[in-house]
Amino acid sequence: MTELLDAVERTALLTAALRAAETRRPDRIYQDPYADALCGEIGPELLAEIRRATFPADASRTLPSTPDYNAIRTRFFDDYLQEAAREPGMQQIVLAPAGMDSRAYRLEWPEGLRYYEVDRPAVLAYKKDRLEGVSPRTDHRTVAVDLTSPDWEDDLREAGYDPSLPSTWLLEGLLYYIPEQDTHRILRRVADFSAPGSRIAADLVNAAALTLPQMRGLLDIFARWGCPWLFGTDEPEELFDSFGFSVEALQPGEPGADFGRWPDPVPPRHEANVRRVFFIHGRRR
Repeated sequence: MTELLDAVERTALLTAALRAAETRRPDRIYQDPYADALCGEIGPELLAEIRRATFPADASRTLPSTPDYNAIRTRFFDDYLQEAAREPGMQQIVLAPAGMDSRAYRLEWPEGLRYYEVDRPAVLAYKKDRLEGVSPRTDHRTVAVDLTSPDWEDDLREAGYDPSLPSTWLLEGLLYYIPEQDTHRILRRVADFSAPGSRIAADLVNAAALTLPQMRGLLDIFARWGCPWLFGTDEPEELFDSFGFSVEALQPGEPGADFGRWPDPVPPRHEANVRRVFFIHGRRR
């Protein structure tokens, strides 16, 4: 079924391959027993290309370590979602897009939680096929719709989502693949569909990460695959604030976003012309 996935959708197979590789490490910082099945044959091929560019045999590494970054990102959002789910009154979690995520299957969740996975029909169909016979550990509901659809809110509401109740949203591996205006549109729609006090988390790169010469080796791979990075910002707090979210932005390697795995120095926020990744988390005002 992988032939039904487009370029951006196939990046979910890369993420699954990275999670499978992390699970095999003796020093792993999380475990995903379903990642091997989800990444299929294409995921490891994509990962091998990333590894060749990141860790060249005849030169020092100049690109960020995608395996370490992905491991930290996964663990960070694992912890964030489980903390949110334990919050009194928090009964709704929305992953948009869901990709090959298996948190509904591999993590423990409290009673009464509704766990929504929003993604394109081809992605959810592939995932269902790969996880046939595996039962989620929560009230798991899939919503097969593109986030650029004019009425995805209706589909989510029909699946049981109540916009009058607090919710937690995770926009993981999404915002750098879409143009700035689409990022703004999605954040506005999520804000409008979230009750005050709702939580949000996302990852995002800075603007320099899209143009720096030392990033070309990685950027060229994604562009060649047909899914170039299109958006980044150096002011993620201001971006989310403009849509009613009060957030904090952490860089991998900072306290709370390290887990002993980030191999590079963390540039201070005032330093210009350096690549950054942000883990953003906060609440709807």
